[in-house]
Amino acid sequence: MQELKSVYSKEELRDNAVELLKKLIEIPSFSKDEYNTSVEIENFFKKHQIPTKRFKNNIWAVNKNFDVFKPSILLNTHHDTVKPNKAYTLDPFVPIEKDGKLFGLGSNDAGASLVSMAQVFLHFYEKENLQYNLIIALTAEEEISGFDGIEALFPQLPNIELAIVGEPTQMNLAIAEKGLLVIDGEMKGTPSHAAHPNDNNSIVKCMEDLQNILNFRFPKVSEYLGEVKITLSGIHAGVQHNVVPESCTFTLDVRVTDEYSNKEAFEIIQSQMKSTLTARSFRLNSSKIEMDHPFVKAGLEIGRTTYGSPTSSDQAIIPCTSVKLGPGDSRRSHTADEFIFIEEIAEGIEIYIKILEKVL
Repeated sequence: MQELKSVYSKEELRDNAVELLKKLIEIPSFSKDEYNTSVEIENFFKKHQIPTKRFKNNIWAVNKNFDVFKPSILLNTHHDTVKPNKAYTLDPFVPIEKDGKLFGLGSNDAGASLVSMAQVFLHFYEKENLQYNLIIALTAEEEISGFDGIEALFPQLPNIELAIVGEPTQMNLAIAEKGLLVIDGEMKGTPSHAAHPNDNNSIVKCMEDLQNILNFRFPKVSEYLGEVKITLSGIHAGVQHNVVPESCTFTLDVRVTDEYSNKEAFEIIQSQMKSTLTARSFRLNSSKIEMDHPFVKAGLEIGRTTYGSPTSSDQAIIPCTSVKLGPGDSRRSHTADEFIFIEEIAEGIEIYIKILEKVL
């Protein structure tokens, strides 16, 4: 497809993005408390004469020449953040630009994706004769996999054929993503005085059960995501040194590959354990996009690489084909003194545009 000219230069798009990101960093936007950042996002689009729609703290817009008969590509990322950890040495709500970096809470996850996508939408907004509509949705509650973010908004959106989910991937294409299954378990035993023999000690039985499942290997291994990973992330039993407790409870964090649904993984784990298990939710399933998808092929054509992502995102609750792609490095997410390189934002905008030009 012939290159589409923008009314904005690369430098203007980059500077617009950095300016918006600085404003967003200054506004606390913890999950479920994102109203003020949603207003700032509305103000950005209003400044550029782009009408937006709101649903709760989710802001979305469609391209100027939206055609109800065409399928749509969705640009989606989130504007909520986790709370800053105690290791911060900088004020997390003061954007500091230094040595080519912009510091601030949410700068990397996923502020850089948000402001880059906003500029990309600006670039394509007035284009005519596109093969797809372009929709942008900047949503809430991603960090807690909440019910009032993209999951609540999605039924109100037009027909979406592909969702591009903005998360820090170093602008390489995460074509598969592990799902998340959190399991609470309980092993029952016989309560007793610690001084007397007890062959039904709940803690000992639980340790044996957990050792068994932590050594277990799922038979199917994903081409892109490897093995299903089970991590013991919590355990609790007993309140007195001289009392053997009636039960021992624990939590398993299970990262599920595209080879299994969450329900299938749960059933397999339960079949290997004597403890009573309860899944907190089956919502956050693994996702995958095929290598021959036009968007993936377009990314490869301009030199990007593909990989399977071990971290979860809103992809898990988006009910259509999706790919994860955004500026920044996932290893910086949720760390103290979080930052993004300014050049990563500029590169993100450029790469998004180059790939979409081949598809739109």
